[in-house]
Amino acid sequence: MATGEKFTGWLGLDSRAVDGKMFTPKQWEETDVDIRITYCGVCGTDMHTLRSGWSPTNYPCCVGHEIVGTAIRVGSKAVGDIQVGDRVGVGAQSDACLSRKDHCEECSTGKEKYCTKHWTGTYNSVFMNGEKSYGGYALYNRCPSHFVIKIPDGISSAAAAPMLCAGITTYAPLKAHGCGPGKRVGVIGVGGLGHFALLFAKALGADQVVAISRGSSKKEDALKLGADHYISTQDQVDWAKSNAATLDLIISTVDSPKMPLGDYFTILKANGVFVQLGVPDGGALPVPIPALIHRGITLAGSLIGSPHEIREMLHLAAEKNIQPWIEERPMEDANQTIADMEGGQARYRYVLVNHQHL
Repeated sequence: MATGEKFTGWLGLDSRAVDGKMFTPKQWEETDVDIRITYCGVCGTDMHTLRSGWSPTNYPCCVGHEIVGTAIRVGSKAVGDIQVGDRVGVGAQSDACLSRKDHCEECSTGKEKYCTKHWTGTYNSVFMNGEKSYGGYALYNRCPSHFVIKIPDGISSAAAAPMLCAGITTYAPLKAHGCGPGKRVGVIGVGGLGHFALLFAKALGADQVVAISRGSSKKEDALKLGADHYISTQDQVDWAKSNAATLDLIISTVDSPKMPLGDYFTILKANGVFVQLGVPDGGALPVPIPALIHRGITLAGSLIGSPHEIREMLHLAAEKNIQPWIEERPMEDANQTIADMEGGQARYRYVLVNHQHL
């Protein structure tokens, strides 16, 4: 039951697979919202967490942080004007300190995503009361209302789900670094994140959007997603020289530690911005400092999005009728879906569906 002390989810008990099990959600607080989950997007972080790929996972673990469903219980102290019956979503962050103990510069200025005092991920993390967080490969989710986002009309629930992590991860840096009229934007990688970056760069009004990938297999897709130009770094030997100083902003969604940063800096204009979103194995990239200095390049990073950024993104998506490329799968097929994602079969995001809740 949604308001009881046990929820059903697909839990990883170890690094091998997920299985249907019961789990105990965080203790109910009057600032919380209970959600009957209808859709949950599948993110690469889900796979890495289930397999303890980045750091040791605290099993049992229920992953999934692109959650959409219906609010079925709303606490008396909930914020966000959420009502029972509303269509809502939860992204990769479920809580922050919110200055509850001491003043927090980040939380008080709308930068909850960078809270350094207490940051709670939607799964495999810990709430301020010490309880464990469980994600959206489940029938229900309980989340502090500050991080529960109302889904606007004009976006389907299936389309909204992957926007709550993949979408906002690309929208936030595009918006922060001035993507819009008068700007030429490059996107490295045409995958789950990259396809959103192309969609949002176009929706924000960039003069030109350039997709950059190793091969040419995704060229047709990239052009359909809004790219005006496509660069294949394998097929075009002099690609950096022939595109020198043409871009104001590059969003890198790839994670290869061998990416040719020097060439990417070459195609940026002076004082251009390079934003790295992918985390490479080993956590480091070989940065050519002279190129950084001589062209005044800004090297930046970005993490998901705070609640106000997610709301802004969703309203833009509704206004511009942004349609991510998704494939729906039954929630009970989570294991095969994760395997297919790892095998590179997604074009470009999988979304798990709880058909019994539709």
